[in-house]
Amino acid sequence: MRQSHSQANPFMMMMNPEAILQAVERSERLSGLQRRICRPLDKPLIPKVSQSDLDAYDNDIDADIDMCLEDDSEV
Repeated sequence: MRQSHSQANPFMMMMNPEAILQAVERSERLSGLQRRICRPLDKPLIPKVSQSDLDAYDNDIDADIDMCLEDDSEV
């Protein structure tokens, strides 16, 4: 009875991690899962942008903000 109680209590399972690893290795359900290795962070998807492109973008944003501020001050 004590063994079934310890299996249901996750805190008791932390006290004996080797038993958990053995149970995982013996599990038929886990061994039946399809396995594949996914490494989505191996290759960054962020494109490299030159500093001149960043400066041009910043200048466009600043110009838009300045234009909005000028429109607000005229009202």
